[in-house]
Parts: sequence; structure tokens; C-alpha cells
Amino acid sequence: MTPNAGWQDENVHWILFYEYVDDYLDRRDEFREVHLSLARSMQRMGFLVMAGAYADPADGAALIFKTDDRAIVEQFVGDDPYVNNGLVTSWTIRQWSVVVDVNDSRGFGQSRSTVWGN
Repeated sequence: MTPNAGWQDENVHWILFYEYVDDYLDRRDEFREVHLSLARSMQRMGFLVMAGAYADPADGAALIFKTDDRAIVEQFVGDDPYVNNGLVTSWTIRQWSVVVDVNDSRGFGQSRSTVWGN
């Protein structure tokens, strides 16, 4: 049996990658609360799984969405004040094939010998 045989994920994941302007930390305060409010709204609706800016250097961010509809992620980008006010220099949306998920119990709770075959 192959490791992922029969393991179909019902939900599609997307990662939204942002690249920030060099002076992002100096400029974000004006737009931060609206940006975070948008993110929290997407989280409450069940679309945004997690998000955060890169540290040291703070030159971008990654946001993980769980939805079958890429348009949800595109809507976030279109509504985001960081994008609309030039703090984001570029963005990319990539579909992500999740094979291990902390909220997924398939294969977890079994002994190593059952999972790994030894």
C-alpha cells in the first residue's frame, strides 16, 4: 500500500505569499488594524487557517487558506489595505497539497510499527 493511498483531502489549501516594501515596518501602522480585521474575518468564516509576517528580516508574509475556491484568496488580496496602499510589492497564490495536518487524525495515534511498517 502506498503511503497516501485512499487519503483524499476534501479541502483545498492555498498559500498566499506576500513580498513587502523595504520600509514596511515604518508604514504598516496606518493600515494594520484594517488588515488584521480582514484576516480575522476570513478566519471566522473558516477560510484563513493561519497567517504571519516573516521575521528578521520582515520582508514578506505567508497566509494559509483552506477553501475549494481560489477566488476567496483573490478577494482577500483585493481587499487588503497592505496591497492597496503599496506595502506589498508582489504576491503569489499557490495551491498546496497538505499531507500532514495537526487536525487530521488519519494515521495518528497508531504505533510507529503500524504507520511506518517496522
